[in-house]
Amino acid sequence: MQLHFHQVDAFSDHPFAGNPAMVYHLEQWLDDALMQQIAGEHNLAETAFVVAEGEGYRIRWFTPTTEVPLCGHATLAAAHVLFEVYGETAPRLDFQSRSGLLSVSRDEGRLWLDFPRIEPLPLEQPVAVAEALGCAVQEVYQTKELLVVLASEQAVRNCTPDMAALACLPGLGVIVTAPGEQHDFVSRYFAPGIGIPEDPVTGSTHCSLIPYWAARLDKTTLRAFQCSARGGALFCRLEGARVKIGGMARRVACGTLML
Repeated sequence: MQLHFHQVDAFSDHPFAGNPAMVYHLEQWLDDALMQQIAGEHNLAETAFVVAEGEGYRIRWFTPTTEVPLCGHATLAAAHVLFEVYGETAPRLDFQSRSGLLSVSRDEGRLWLDFPRIEPLPLEQPVAVAEALGCAVQEVYQTKELLVVLASEQAVRNCTPDMAALACLPGLGVIVTAPGEQHDFVSRYFAPGIGIPEDPVTGSTHCSLIPYWAARLDKTTLRAFQCSARGGALFCRLEGARVKIGGMARRVACGTLML
């Protein structure tokens, strides 16, 4: 069996930045265990598998160790591959997923994710969060991850967490965020418990970051930057119960997996 794959740097318009994702456009689903092995072989933060379904697609995402319910950058990467490699001409692609209906559209020279708004709920600060992050913490919120507010962009950039301690905290991972110096806000995302010590640029965390910063800054259109080593810019809009997350994508590699 031969399977074609495409590697895309999402949330970047040039190679070696943004967040790399592997994309497989399958004719039919593979066995779950095989898809997990394939994701482990590529060893990227996410490998996306898409299969045509109805008038759209179904999408699933795997880290090197587990399947996850939502992933932004790999959805952006999958849409980029469908548009640029497989000749999709529709202005919008719809994806059924474990998190419901998602869509990606093309506008203003960017790809735009249409994702659910996930409201962060205040959480009394567990001592373990500050200790695991190794820095002072201002606020802690609970979503599917822990959303942790720090004092400044420099504090976010300087954060050097204890990965073993982070892996023991509740939730999929830990988001750290603060007001940006040149952007409305910045963030980083650590998820060692699901095989991702630090994710370079994370679309799905902005489902919670956007409503938090929209309320704090009293604006619904925001510019964000995830200040990992690779880094990536995100254009954000809050639209009622949905968030729009815009960015660029660049295909950097393709090949054939031979099984």
